[in-house]
Amino acid sequence: MFYLREDLLKFLDDNNIKFKEYSHQPLYTVEDSKKMRGAINGAHTKNLFLKDKKNNFFLLTCIENKNINLKKLKIIFNVKNLSFGSEIYLDQLLKLKPGAVSPMGLINDKKKGIKFYLDDDILKEKIVNFHPLINNFTVNLKVEDFLNFLKIINVRLHLVDLKVYKLI
Repeated sequence: MFYLREDLLKFLDDNNIKFKEYSHQPLYTVEDSKKMRGAINGAHTKNLFLKDKKNNFFLLTCIENKNINLKKLKIIFNVKNLSFGSEIYLDQLLKLKPGAVSPMGLINDKKKGIKFYLDDDILKEKIVNFHPLINNFTVNLKVEDFLNFLKIINVRLHLVDLKVYKLI
């Protein structure tokens, strides 16, 4: 079974993970988000679904205004080539569509094959926002609740300092 938005929200409720959900126009880019999200509190994120030539997959979640250098990132990921994962892989592995990429999708990574990297600056925030598997909603939750979500779904967290491109 793959989770849909309603299943994810029930999972959060069942696991005592408190959240607020906001409905809005579909958001496909950070620019869309800044224009149309309204007054949603907390850190807003950029989420990059990436792969190497050997079909190893990575998800990077960072603060939305970070400029990401893929050449530096591939050193952190210890790969020779790094590119954006296709829409086909995004659907096969996480059951997500472009514009809806978020770490919430990791609940659908049944084989736990996607390596998850989190910008350490997110840990300095109180509240963080993600799409709940669809891009016309946003869930708003405490950072500690998000970390608990990752623990419950058995995702290994890799913290990265994007100011110097180092693992922590």
